[in-house]
Amino acid sequence: MRILFCLLFVSTIFNWLTGQVLNIDRENGQDTTFRRNLFSVNFGFNLDKQKRNLLEFSSQLENDFFIKKKNLVWISLAQTDASFNGASILENNGYFQMRIRDNDKRLIYPDYFIQYQWNGVWGLQNRALAGCNARFRFWESRKDDFYAGIGLFYEYEKWNPSVSAFAFAQDSLEVVYRYIPRLNLTAKTAVQLKEGIDLSSSTFVQFPMNEKFSHFLNPRWFIDLNLFMAVTKHVSVQVHYDHNFDSYRPLPIDNWYYNFNIGFQLKW
Repeated sequence: MRILFCLLFVSTIFNWLTGQVLNIDRENGQDTTFRRNLFSVNFGFNLDKQKRNLLEFSSQLENDFFIKKKNLVWISLAQTDASFNGASILENNGYFQMRIRDNDKRLIYPDYFIQYQWNGVWGLQNRALAGCNARFRFWESRKDDFYAGIGLFYEYEKWNPSVSAFAFAQDSLEVVYRYIPRLNLTAKTAVQLKEGIDLSSSTFVQFPMNEKFSHFLNPRWFIDLNLFMAVTKHVSVQVHYDHNFDSYRPLPIDNWYYNFNIGFQLKW
């Protein structure tokens, strides 16, 4: 029943909204209901010899430091995706993030975060942000949990159509700087489908509050789904899907992007 409620909540509250989001609550699968890991890494690698060498690399790293006396956790996250065809850069994006929040012990607690992000395909040279959410624990049991949050953050962005790998080059485009406060809504759940098989899902919707709220109804929406299947105690197969939508972009790029991949997770 809890799982059904959670899925209905996410679909009815968030699915009609639009939003590209920064990942401010992503916890790469080890934030399940039955265990915590101090360190994990997800990775993928592909080398394809065609006309030129096609090289693809992706990685996700997380380190959790638990402050037991105060029931807090310091989370450090990093993700990178890169693709090269010979000397040509096809893709270059990623982010670094740090957070400090409650270790799932309180019904409500502040969740502080900072993040740095880039995406060459979009022309996003860099984005830096800092903010805080009120994080609510609706429930947590051994087999499922559900958390949601509401908060504010402030972001600085530099959009540069001259960066390598930009996919929408036009001669008339110029560098754009943006300074935007945003309202942030989050929801996250994790479900143990059976022993050794876990599903983790999170979604984020972020509303711009600049220019007298004139763009407020053009938020960014991100959803992240991960299925983990344990191979050994420290190795799992990961099936990952995410997408983002944003109709409030300063450069003429696509509004919607998605990503699907299968890889491995190492955890300790």
